[in-house]
Amino acid sequence: MTYDRLVCANCAAPVSEGRCPVCRASRERLQQQQNPFSHVNPVTLIALLVVLIAALALVAHQTV
Repeated sequence: MTYDRLVCANCAAPVSEGRCPVCRASRERLQQQQNPFSHVNPVTLIALLVVLIAALALVAHQTV
C-alpha cells in the first residue's frame, strides 16, 4: 500500500501531506517499508506477468 491514498485518523488529511506528527511518522514508516515494486503501476505488473506466461508457454511448446 502506498501512503498517497491513506487518510490520517488523527487530522483527517492525506498522510502524504504530513500535516501532523502522526502523519509524518506514518509516512516515514511507509517509506522505509516500501518494496522495489511499490512504485510500479499495477497494470505494468500485470502486463509483465502476461509476457512472462506467454514466453514460458512458447518455450514449453517448442520443447514438445
